[in-house]
Amino acid sequence: MKTIDLPSVSKDIASLLDQAGEDDLVVRLADGREFLLVAIDEFDLEVARTRANPKLMKLLDARVQQTKLVPLDEVKRRFSA
Repeated sequence: MKTIDLPSVSKDIASLLDQAGEDDLVVRLADGREFLLVAIDEFDLEVARTRANPKLMKLLDARVQQTKLVPLDEVKRRFSA
């Protein structure tokens, strides 16, 4: 993901950004290309950064494949010792 700072924006862009603050927008160009314009908050940004971390995503993929479970009583026993 790339962040671009805009020191100033045209009225058209400002209007689009205002609308995106209210509801997600699909912007369609004359050539048929489409873009999603979405207002984000800190949580959205953190999710995007997390998804961009290949090492973490590999770890999470491996974890989801695990089928062996540890019973809650066993966890409590391990941590109370």
